[in-house]
Amino acid sequence: MTIFYEFDGKIYANITNKCPCNCRFCIRKNSDSVGDNDSLWLEHEPTFEEITAAFDAFPKDNMEWLVFCGYGEPMMRAELLLEVARYVKATSSLKIRVNTNGLVSLINPQFDLYSMRGVIDSVSISLNASNPDKYNDITKPKFGLPSYNSMLNFATIAQSIIPQVAFTIVDDGLPADEIEACRNRAEAMEIPLRIRHYVTDNKNYQ
Repeated sequence: MTIFYEFDGKIYANITNKCPCNCRFCIRKNSDSVGDNDSLWLEHEPTFEEITAAFDAFPKDNMEWLVFCGYGEPMMRAELLLEVARYVKATSSLKIRVNTNGLVSLINPQFDLYSMRGVIDSVSISLNASNPDKYNDITKPKFGLPSYNSMLNFATIAQSIIPQVAFTIVDDGLPADEIEACRNRAEAMEIPLRIRHYVTDNKNYQ
């Protein structure tokens, strides 16, 4: 099974297929992989030993970043993610980014967000919408309406402990006024916003 894969000049870590959301634009609905990689559907949740062994064997020449982002929400396994991140830091010069929906405090209320300090270099958070109702419609989180504010709270804390924090939205036909509202939300929090363009061809997913 594919635990690590290369995409866009970065190493990606695929450590779970579980996710509490069912986003309408999710790339998993289009195919089994991203780019030219093999299937990203895992046979089972890989252990720390399986992940680190796969990392040791993966070619890392000329790579600068490791990104926790696969066919699930990486913070579903937040404690393991940090354990792996510490191993990566100890055995390589790679910087570490986490692509997340920002719902870890609902997924695992016992997780200490501040434990990411000094381990994670960058976090990309799926803002997805400008308010809770639109977020629910687009993202369909199993936690319901509290999800949006929990995500914003995660972003606020992340901003205080992680060097690089950014929001993303996926433009899958979003109205111009909604994109502007998302931009205003991000600017009010002083967090950069990246607009990703939806495509159905995962080989060129942006």
